[in-house]
Amino acid sequence: MKKAGIIIVILGLALTIFTAITFFTREKVVDIGSLKITANKPHHLSWSPLVGIAVMGAGGVVILISSKK
Repeated sequence: MKKAGIIIVILGLALTIFTAITFFTREKVVDIGSLKITANKPHHLSWSPLVGIAVMGAGGVVILISSKK
């Protein structure tokens, strides 16, 4: 249980440092017979650094609960 808490704290730290992710999907633009043209469409996923702080707090609670047992 303590290892899980440490992993959650590290995940929260990563969420605090990296507050956005950009990923790409392929989208068909033209499809005429054997001619197919695709384009990469970017998608941005962002969150507040407060989310990472909350996850770190939850990981800290897990570590505290597991150390009391």
